[in-house]
This record gives sequence, structure tokens and C-alpha cells, in this order.
Amino acid sequence: MQYVIMDLEWNNTYAKKKAGFLNEIIEIGAVKLDENLDLVDEFSYIIRSQIGRKLRGSVKRLTNLTNDDISSGIPFTKAFSMFKTWIGDIDNTVVLTWGDSDIRVLLDNYSYLNGLKRIPFLKHYCDMQKYYQKVKASHPERQISLTDAAIECGIDPEAYTHHRALGDSRLTADIFEIIYNEKSFEKEIYECGDEFYDRLLYKAKVIKNIDSPLIDKKRLEHRCDICGELCKIISPWKFSCQFFRAEFYCENCDVTYSVKVKFKKLYDRMDYKKVVSVVEKDSDSGEENA
Repeated sequence: MQYVIMDLEWNNTYAKKKAGFLNEIIEIGAVKLDENLDLVDEFSYIIRSQIGRKLRGSVKRLTNLTNDDISSGIPFTKAFSMFKTWIGDIDNTVVLTWGDSDIRVLLDNYSYLNGLKRIPFLKHYCDMQKYYQKVKASHPERQISLTDAAIECGIDPEAYTHHRALGDSRLTADIFEIIYNEKSFEKEIYECGDEFYDRLLYKAKVIKNIDSPLIDKKRLEHRCDICGELCKIISPWKFSCQFFRAEFYCENCDVTYSVKVKFKKLYDRMDYKKVVSVVEKDSDSGEENA
């Protein structure tokens, strides 16, 4: 098995054909490692823009690319055809990216420019960010950045070209070599079939109806942080900024809690988040303040 660590840069631009905005790929960079994680080869090209003609200011500042660069690059179809050839044996290749955003954007570009619903060179895939966080036992919602991961691994991120596809690929590859474990890594490899694409394209939905059957009503209860007894709800649930909000009162401890609960439907499970704070009493007026 060989490993291809890929990174993409893109420019958010208006796409007339879809009457909306699309992240158009403007650069690809990748490194190829053999089964021993030794560097075999590198791949790097600027992609000619076919949708947007000008780079956003933020993209220019981050990448140092210019409008002239993206007007003289290689067309998307040719660049990724070359990339597939460069990879070689795709059946025995795992493609890795830092987070799955690059794969989502790549799929959007293939769909828009080529009418394809699958990525031709993708048979086995690993989200390196997700793998790193599992190895390091980080909270899944933390979403550690590539730079922070490098620092945690004792790598100087300043030794790499930031926000350029090849530089970020090299850095990701060096992190991969440090944390790689054959047994743990095998569990993080996705076979890129229908379920992979269904999961990738699924849009997470925040539940806004408190009567939804998807909500576990036990999650709408609150036990006192002090005595552990079930609190009494003293205000109706209200939905605001993706959270249901209400106040609870513990008679034993004479404490009022402000409780926020968010329910999000993911592809194969419900995600639940709860935030609790004590409502402080105003000593002068007797009123309570969160």
C-alpha cells in the first residue's frame, strides 16, 4: 500500500451555471509515500481558473497567488488526469487530506466542470485530522489546525510554506510519519463506495422543533450540579441561535440554572450539546442574572 497526502487551495467565486457560489480549486499539491513511509515523489500545479476570473483578497494574502497565476495554470481536467496517472495503482493507494473539506470541494469541482458524481482516483481515503485527533485523544469537536498539530508533534511549521498546497502536504506527511500506527490507521481507512459519498454529501441538520421524535426527551431534563436531584423547569423552552434555552430551579439548593441544549442530526447519529450556567442573584434588587 502507498500513501498520497494531498492538499488543495481554492477561491470562493460565483458560478453562473449553479446560480450560487462555489469553491473553485486553484492549486493542487501532493506527496507520495511508499509502504515504509519513505518519500517517493511530489506533485504540484496551479490550476487555471475556469469559473472565477479574480482571486478574493483573503486568498491572495494567504497564498501569495495572483490573478496572473490562475489565468496561466493548467486546466482542472488536465491537472487531475495527470494526478491520477501520477498516483498509479489507485487500488493500492490511500489518499489522505487534513480534514475532509478538500474532498468535498474536489467533488463539487468534478460535478460542476465534468458532470462526475465520484472522484476517479479515490478508492481508499483517510481524514488525517480525524485520525490525528483519535491518536491524541482530542475532543472530536476541537478541530485542531494543521499548524497546532505540527507544534504538538515538535515540528516547526515555519519551515514549511503556509497555505500553499505542496507545503501543507509536506507538513501533513511529516505529521503522519510521527503518529502512524498500522493497526490504528487501518481502522480509519474508508472504502470509497456509495456509503462514503452518501456520508460525505449529507448535510447535518440542527433540530428546531422541540417535539421532533429525533429528540431524546431525557436530554431536556437537568439535574442539580450540587445535589444531583432533578430540577424543576421554570420557563418554557425557546429556540435561539441553534439552541433550545430554558431555566431550571433546584429547591434543595435554591439555585437557578440557565440551560442550553442543541440537537444536530448527523448522517448516522444525533449529536447533542448542553451548556449550563448558574443564574446569579442580584444582591441589591433580588433579581437573578445569568
